[in-house]
Amino acid sequence: MSRHFGPILQNGFAVRDWRSAAQHWIDVMGVGPFFLMEHIEFEWCEFRGEPADIAMSVAIAYTGGQQIELVQQHNDAPSIYTEFLADNEPGLQHMGVFVDDLQRALDDHDLRSKIVQQGRTAAGVNFAYVDTIFHNGTMLELIEVDDGIRGAFEYMRKAAEGWDGSDPIRG
Repeated sequence: MSRHFGPILQNGFAVRDWRSAAQHWIDVMGVGPFFLMEHIEFEWCEFRGEPADIAMSVAIAYTGGQQIELVQQHNDAPSIYTEFLADNEPGLQHMGVFVDDLQRALDDHDLRSKIVQQGRTAAGVNFAYVDTIFHNGTMLELIEVDDGIRGAFEYMRKAAEGWDGSDPIRG
């Protein structure tokens, strides 16, 4: 468990094709089902302090309490995902923690100067990716969660318990 934020609950993978990545997790690792969120809309998003027009989809599954997030960007807008994939093969790009108050967490841990990408989804999820890179895959995402978001993630986690392999991709 992180002493600063609580447990790291998400491993976020930047991929070029979420379907083939999900199929690998399903077939090889036995992880699923994946919940697809296609073409996520943002109220606002910034990459390195500039507005970012990122077109992306994510697929999320759980293995135990660990969330596996597959992120596919559909355009070439500058972002943490295009930057990562320009220098690396698809793989672990970030780890995520859930926080109750994003602004307080950024202030309490003196992270504002380390923000690389931040924003708010149209669904109301505030997030910030901060530069904690020691080696590839160690960027940290702070995800502000409320009861609604916690409930959605808990629904996904419970779907993974005893999953029999049926209906592996859910929309």
